[in-house]
Amino acid sequence: MSSLVGVPIRLRALVPLERRSRGASGDRPALTSRVYLPACSIAVVAAVLVGIGWSNGWGGADFAGSMTSLRVVVVGPLTLAIIAVFLVVERVRPAQRRPIFARGYRQDLLYTVLNATLVVPLVTALTLSFSEVVQRSFPWLVLARVSVVPRWGAIVVIFVAMDGLNWFVHLANHRVRVLWRFHELHHSQEDMSVLTVFRTHPLIHVSYLLALIPGIVLLANGALSVTMLAIYGGIVGFAHSNTNLGFGPLGRIFVSPNFHRIHHKLDGPQDVNLGFALTIWDQLFHRAVFPTEATIRTDTGLPGRPLAVEQAAERPRHLSVFAAQLVAPFRPMSDVTNLPSCRTEARPSRGAADGTSLVQVAPMELAARGTGQECEVD
Repeated sequence: MSSLVGVPIRLRALVPLERRSRGASGDRPALTSRVYLPACSIAVVAAVLVGIGWSNGWGGADFAGSMTSLRVVVVGPLTLAIIAVFLVVERVRPAQRRPIFARGYRQDLLYTVLNATLVVPLVTALTLSFSEVVQRSFPWLVLARVSVVPRWGAIVVIFVAMDGLNWFVHLANHRVRVLWRFHELHHSQEDMSVLTVFRTHPLIHVSYLLALIPGIVLLANGALSVTMLAIYGGIVGFAHSNTNLGFGPLGRIFVSPNFHRIHHKLDGPQDVNLGFALTIWDQLFHRAVFPTEATIRTDTGLPGRPLAVEQAAERPRHLSVFAAQLVAPFRPMSDVTNLPSCRTEARPSRGAADGTSLVQVAPMELAARGTGQECEVD
């Protein structure tokens, strides 16, 4: 990090070691001291869903065809063209100056490859299985064809409703500890780029299955095309890009890089600006913080680096860090350093020019100060 212009060197915080609990015999550490069991439950849910889909023949759906369609969305020609354009824009209009082959960019490339290869079949299996389970268990959810509703109208409703459910799941990923363990990987990036959209744990997709419900409900009335899904993914990717661009007046409707960067802010609450494509959900639930000159070039990442990151050591050690990041949700955690982000009152942060930055405070600390976990940010 010291080689990056304008980026302060952040030393890894000293994390108190967890006290190992002992088993009945007193000579062996308890399982909970070696494994974070709630995270295993997410893996079990994923395995059960895949098993159900496999045994039911994926509800009669074409698994290979569905996987090919998803791969087109993730790394198809349109998606790659969109990413290529944004990578060029990042060099022309960067929010922060970064080497063209920064460590974070290389690490995110690993996640891009992971998504294009192993995650696509996993998400395909989860999607088909979840859809099958929902339609079998709650057949009344699926609406019949409504002739008075035009197909394009149903598609707009699906798009907006899907984005809204993505927002609620995103909030849950910050407020529910076990979900945060999988989501914090995404927030560990200190070199933001358009590829950061791929920096996710494969099992995080279990929580986002809820966003499929609008499409299931209106299945007979319309469906999002592969092209629309690729554009949606492009919007989300653009929001993560290292650019200093906004949408002007439309920034009150659509998520821009300047808007979303506040969500990844190093010294601020990260459960604000949760929107994927639309800012309306953040505004509706009073979690929108619109960008200023001070926030556009703000540093990103996790305070104290509770997760292994490629920027922490003299050498990046991409593969070993990659493995550690994927295993991290299943390892024991510190009760203080790994709690989800929480909004709190504004107070000056180190290096803030205007003294208005927001800081992340562990809920235990907030409770001790008597402020509670929920604070309004307008």
